[in-house]
Amino acid sequence: MIQSTLSAFVDKISIPARRREGPMTFTPSRIKVEVLAGLTVALALVPEAVAFAFVAGVEPLSGLYAAFIVGLITAIFGGRPGMISGATGALAVVMVALVADHGAQYLFATVVLMGILQILAGLFKLGKFIRLVPHPVMLGFVNGLAIVIGMAQLSQFQSAPPVRIPGEHYGPFHILEGTWLTTGPMTLMLGLVALTMFLIWVTPKITKAIPAPLVGIGLVAAIVIGFNLNVPTVGDMASIKGGLPPFKIPMVPLNLETFKIIFPYAIILAAIGLIESLLTLNLVGEIKEERGGASQECMAQGIANSVTGFFGGMGGCAMIGQSMINVKSGGRTRLSGISAALFLLAFILFASPVIEQIPLAALVGVMFMVVIGTFAWQSLTIMTRIPKIDAFVIILVTAVTVWEDLAVAVVVGVIVSALAYAWNNARRIDAHTDIEGETKVYRIQGPLFFGSIEGFSELFDVKQDPDTVIVDFNNSRVVDQSALQAIETLAAKYTSAGKSLRLRHLTRDCHKLLNRAGQLMIDSDDDPDYALAVDYSVKTGRFSGGH
Repeated sequence: MIQSTLSAFVDKISIPARRREGPMTFTPSRIKVEVLAGLTVALALVPEAVAFAFVAGVEPLSGLYAAFIVGLITAIFGGRPGMISGATGALAVVMVALVADHGAQYLFATVVLMGILQILAGLFKLGKFIRLVPHPVMLGFVNGLAIVIGMAQLSQFQSAPPVRIPGEHYGPFHILEGTWLTTGPMTLMLGLVALTMFLIWVTPKITKAIPAPLVGIGLVAAIVIGFNLNVPTVGDMASIKGGLPPFKIPMVPLNLETFKIIFPYAIILAAIGLIESLLTLNLVGEIKEERGGASQECMAQGIANSVTGFFGGMGGCAMIGQSMINVKSGGRTRLSGISAALFLLAFILFASPVIEQIPLAALVGVMFMVVIGTFAWQSLTIMTRIPKIDAFVIILVTAVTVWEDLAVAVVVGVIVSALAYAWNNARRIDAHTDIEGETKVYRIQGPLFFGSIEGFSELFDVKQDPDTVIVDFNNSRVVDQSALQAIETLAAKYTSAGKSLRLRHLTRDCHKLLNRAGQLMIDSDDDPDYALAVDYSVKTGRFSGGH
């Protein structure tokens, strides 16, 4: 049910595209679509990068350089063509304390170390563990991130944002403490946002030659400039004019004290960056019907961040909002991501006077449409039809993503899902009993592991059982050390009672566990065809019989 819901959600937010029949051909029309998608993404990246730089406490160009360098390198070498990476809020809120206490140079050194840790994660193929994230956690992730993206846009409706004390942690609701625009400017701002959203909605019904978000930005910008409307623009946030990012080794002491300062931050940033990137990788993979690439994405993110730290960038990771803009605009290959990075660099070097005139209302409208497309609305309608624990996990991950951060939310969601799985399997242990002559056979049903050992022990009646007892594991599996200990404890009880206990139908992986533990002496004379031990005597330490 969850998987079908996620698939439906993916179908909803994706644009029509041909089924994958092989490598995509770069025809002139395809190149045009990819380049225009990159331009649209680049326009949306500018205010995001500047805003996140302010959050982290560094210069606006630090966020823009990070968006350019990280975006370019991951577009070329990343694990999923079509993904967009850059400076993100999830990383910025962690960086602010480091910058406030030690300065920007320590941040750049931390970003370099963060990249090295991500490269190591790629080399050791740790990205594969993202498959342990259940679908309810994935749904909670996209819902929570959609809410965070939406709330991040509210600062554009304020004349005086709330004061942020360096080093203090603030949730997204902190934005509500600012001073809001007065009635007239607020009405104009809301009207332009609504117009942008309408243009994005209606454009695909008229033409698909130009990405709908680009049409919305262009027409609203033309209206604002043509009628000389007094609304906030990109230039009101900060100037984006600059030169090529200069290479510079972070000016920090190269000693153990510096390492002790930056290493904890580097671990947290590397973990958050990889979690957000790999979850975005999975989401884009669902849309494009692609799999794999986790280790490659780890490597690309690591290389990108290591390079960024030497060029004054604040570091970054995959951005689900911009990735959705790219995919919805038709971006399907590496060309769109490369184009976005190069357009961003062109804005910095040459086109800052033009870009700074773009009204923020148009970009807010684009991001609100991203929120609508990202939120898994069908997850609200299936709450009563899925297991209660899955519904709880969706709500929990959504809430923790909003109140805390993505990494904590995913870890909490995975832990809760794992505990729920263990609890459900712990209750599945059971046994059917048969009498074969003077022997009683316990046919175990369900997995034997740490959660089910108590129920396993309660299945046996040592006092009333005959002298010979067989425990048949044909429909069970010995999973861990706790299970081995439970078997040994059971054997000790029967031995103390002067009775014989035999184990039947142990699979080969169970033999490996028993042999590795060294507690029960196991012979290896299994059936050569089925690799089954028919009867194993705990008293004699040998197998008997064949199958």
